[in-house]
Amino acid sequence: MKKKKIAIIATGGTIAGSGAAGKTTNYEAGTISVDEVLDSIPDIRDRVEIVLDNLFSVDSNEIDDQRWLILTEHINKLADQQDIDGIVVTHGTDTMEETSYFLNLTVNTLKPVVLTGAMRPATATSADGPFNLFQAIMLASHSEAWGRGVMCLFSSTIFSGRDIQKISNYKIDAFDQRAFANLGYMKDDEVYFSSQPLKRHTTYSIFSRKPIKDLAHVAIADYYVGASPDILDFLAQNNEGIVIVGTGSGNYSKEWRQRIEELSDQGIIFVRASRVTNSIIFQDDYFDPKHVCLGANNLSPYKARILLMLSLTITKDKKAINDYFLNY
Repeated sequence: MKKKKIAIIATGGTIAGSGAAGKTTNYEAGTISVDEVLDSIPDIRDRVEIVLDNLFSVDSNEIDDQRWLILTEHINKLADQQDIDGIVVTHGTDTMEETSYFLNLTVNTLKPVVLTGAMRPATATSADGPFNLFQAIMLASHSEAWGRGVMCLFSSTIFSGRDIQKISNYKIDAFDQRAFANLGYMKDDEVYFSSQPLKRHTTYSIFSRKPIKDLAHVAIADYYVGASPDILDFLAQNNEGIVIVGTGSGNYSKEWRQRIEELSDQGIIFVRASRVTNSIIFQDDYFDPKHVCLGANNLSPYKARILLMLSLTITKDKKAINDYFLNY
């Protein structure tokens, strides 16, 4: 049987990090090549043909809008090659949940795209990177992985790029999928799918149909006890949209409501999200009686920001953007 051909795009992160021998803290991310990590995986090159592409070597906190756009373009070019069966992206865990959702909306392929990383640097005792990378490669080469959107593989669990979130900064099992079921799991090299993403993604996404040159500027504003609405005025100076991180169901004070209404009249697009991990936010008649804010649905504030950034590259029509939040 012909070996599957998997492209690995390296972007840095802890999986390529190094520090004091055996230690899991005080290391520098993105300092070794993924090729070295691959060398620690027995027989991997005998099982699949690997094309390695070192795109970035950065801590994932250095990922920005332009790197997202470059990464999307890179994935699309690789996916267009007929002999490439799947793509793995190694990425730092701090912002993996944001990158995975951005790619889920902008990558234009049904081929498997899998993000993975590590909680322990390559120099740590019992580094988790090699096994995560091994399973990500096996997932990307699996025939049933096609058409499931961008996925993340971590600690033998298959997550949707839309719903994954980081829940620990010290455990190896560092991610979950909010209140939603995972896509599946792995046992060694065996893949077991248990669900399918229902929201639009990849080739079904309006944001993947043509290249995006620049993203709209969108900020996030946290409401908390005693928070001044003056922060909204400041953010409105350089942003087209603002995501409000409210309490409970995306709630905030009457003072904030008044300022949001005023800025909305000036053309700023607002989305209400929540500080609560498992929340569903729609338009609200009490906290937002004029319906100037859109609801984040069940997206985290950070992912709501990504969807609003992309939405504003197409339209400023609130009804159209609200439809995106319902369907993506």
